Amino acid sequence: MSRKRSAALFLAIVLAALPVIAAGPEPPELILEGPPSMQPFAASLHALRRDRLEAAMRLVGLAEPGPPIHVLLAPEGSPMARSAPPWVSGYAFGDRGVIVLLPSREPSYPESSLGGLLDHEVTHVLIARAAAGRPVPRWFDEGLAMFAGGTWGLDDRGQLALSLLRTGRVPLAELDAGFAGGRGEVAAAYAVAGAFVRDLLERHGPGVAAGILAGVARGLPFAAAFERTAGTPLAAAQASFWSRETLWYRWVPLLTSSLTLWTGITLLALFAGRRRRVRTAALHRQWDEEERRRLSEAAAGDEPVN
Repeated sequence: MSRKRSAALFLAIVLAALPVIAAGPEPPELILEGPPSMQPFAASLHALRRDRLEAAMRLVGLAEPGPPIHVLLAPEGSPMARSAPPWVSGYAFGDRGVIVLLPSREPSYPESSLGGLLDHEVTHVLIARAAAGRPVPRWFDEGLAMFAGGTWGLDDRGQLALSLLRTGRVPLAELDAGFAGGRGEVAAAYAVAGAFVRDLLERHGPGVAAGILAGVARGLPFAAAFERTAGTPLAAAQASFWSRETLWYRWVPLLTSSLTLWTGITLLALFAGRRRRVRTAALHRQWDEEERRRLSEAAAGDEPVN
């Protein structure tokens, strides 16, 4: 066989294999269940994008999807709805592969749509599978689910700023308790967890989460798996994260204080007064000029009387 034909054959083999190489991990099967009143919601959720599930599997390091995930669509007033606070629109039992969605409720932060909420809850199940059912901190679980659910935006930054205003720097060890609090505490806990996990992924690469979960699956304590994968102790990573949030921590309270508010009002009033004085002076100059012109024209029009 000639060199040219050999090269052509090799190229054909590579091109034929590309779809297989490029294909991501097979996502888990989602089985949606619910009463007839929930069928319109089930139909809309069937359009959930496959690539989002594949990305979540890569994020947590799962090569195999595992058994089907059961998604229960529960109407308001059902036992599953009554067992959750009124602002909660979905939750997951990660170790059992079961998700409960409450479509009649408006999704609350950190998700803004039913599809995004399903992405979030499916990620919880995938995290549990990647960790072989062993426990991981709630803040890590929620932060990863937020990352898988979408991008970091102004809403998240605003929630983080509110958290800093209310409680200051909350240690990660104490953050999990916030997820069991009231609506404001839960939102603040989500914001901090999402910010820390995003910072972790940006600084250590997208494979860091999968490495940590693999370490936990092998039986390592979470802190040990974190340090072995990230190359730094969890406490040091936390201190570094908060040091980079110093700008917000110091300036947001100042910018929102009553002193700053009244200083801003005073400066605006002074600026408005100066503009008014400038306009008034210009108007007076215009009047003076018109008066001089009138007197000049009147003087030129006076003739001597003989």
